[in-house]
Amino acid sequence: MYADISPSEPRVPARDAELNRSDGRVHVGFASTGLATLYQRSPGRVLFPHVERGDIDQAVLLNTAGGLTGGDRWSAELDVADGARALFTTQAAERIYRALDDDARVETRFSVGAGAWAEWLPQETIVFEGARLRRRLEIDLAAEARLLAVESLVFGRLASGERITRGLLHDSWRVRRAGRLVWADTLYLEDDIAAVMARGATFAGARAMASVLLAVPDAERHLDGVREIVGEAGGAGLVSGLLLCRLLDSDPAAMKRRLTALIARLRRDAGGLPARLPRVWNC
Repeated sequence: MYADISPSEPRVPARDAELNRSDGRVHVGFASTGLATLYQRSPGRVLFPHVERGDIDQAVLLNTAGGLTGGDRWSAELDVADGARALFTTQAAERIYRALDDDARVETRFSVGAGAWAEWLPQETIVFEGARLRRRLEIDLAAEARLLAVESLVFGRLASGERITRGLLHDSWRVRRAGRLVWADTLYLEDDIAAVMARGATFAGARAMASVLLAVPDAERHLDGVREIVGEAGGAGLVSGLLLCRLLDSDPAAMKRRLTALIARLRRDAGGLPARLPRVWNC
């Protein structure tokens, strides 16, 4: 006699810790003579593309895991030494997928030396429904350092009709000049995210946001040009000698067009560089 045995159904994990999680890390440093430091731990990779005439050294950060979800970790340490010039970007938009119960954590630490020019120009981060992200950007500037930094967020996959209603987003900036804190900014969204983003005093229904920081001695000189591009869907101002602006838009593609125009203009006017973005932004 044979007993009837039904195949057991696979158990669905209830916690992110029960699944394989990624922990990528990169450390890239440039000196005035070129690349000085390189460390990469999978799924973190760094590519060094051919630089067009008249431009500066570039490093492209890549997450080979294809995105982040609950329990994943990603950290980048980026150094630009005294007198050096370098641009850091990412190969593609980063995707933050739905989590079970844990947070994806992203930490970027940026150090810029005296007389150096640095650019942090990652492509947008797309936050999916139910995602949980804690992201932190720490920037240490020498007294005479110059920096152009950008971070942008897209809430949901517009082409799929997705809207963000739940999850967690904790996004913070900390900027120090000569060891002194000169800018701190934190965005925190949790629980009923859709209701918060619909309010006129917060996002007014916007689906995309970008933050831009320009740290140069003559930041005020660039303010009018920045406001011209930002328009009414956002704002720009000066804080502790830093030029700061924020863009908002219900259409992520429209916001990206304004953002690329803004970056190109600041590269030209503040950095004396070609008014163009890294090629990977167009891939």
